[in-house]
Amino acid sequence: MKKKEIKIDIKGYFKKNIKRIIICFLSVFGMGFSLSFLILCNLGTDTCTFMNTNVSGKIGLSFGNWQLIFNIVMLVLVIIFRRDLIGIGTVINMVLIAYYADFFDWIWGKFIPSSAFTEPVSRGVIFTVSLAVFIISAAIYMNTDVGIAPYDALAVMLNDILKKLPFFLCRNIVDFMSIAIGMLAGGRPKIGHILMALLLGPAITLVGKKMKKINQD
Repeated sequence: MKKKEIKIDIKGYFKKNIKRIIICFLSVFGMGFSLSFLILCNLGTDTCTFMNTNVSGKIGLSFGNWQLIFNIVMLVLVIIFRRDLIGIGTVINMVLIAYYADFFDWIWGKFIPSSAFTEPVSRGVIFTVSLAVFIISAAIYMNTDVGIAPYDALAVMLNDILKKLPFFLCRNIVDFMSIAIGMLAGGRPKIGHILMALLLGPAITLVGKKMKKINQD
């Protein structure tokens, strides 16, 4: 018997999903852009980073090494249970968001005085706007339907198990569990971590309804 050849129509995939891929790129860009401000404000970023930063310090590994191990483990779980959640969007997020954040951090260091991130009023305004942009961008990214990051997939898989719970509650559970793990590792969550855990789930659901038409094209 001849082995069947498996052909992957990459050109067809991109042609079919070009609109979603462009939206994915833009949303990840928005996440990296706003993340650079959140880091400089030092009032809390995403819950996954909070967890991994504290766990890596607790076990004596560098953040980069622990983050790599964590992402590999999560990726394996997603491939086993929901491989349909893996796609070009997964790669875009895992590869680009940190580079975007680093690039804009370099830009702000040249043009924005550091006092803007420490003076209460300007710090509060920058933090609030950046948090909103990050949450909206992340919600759009989650709904582009071209693949999501392994950590983001956890809420989807939990929703598969707890079918009676709405998705936003499953996302809340995952994010607050991440905060709890970070606290057990010695970390102290800031206002940004709490707001991210509370608001991201509902935002993903709301944006998903708005983008339903795009995802059905």
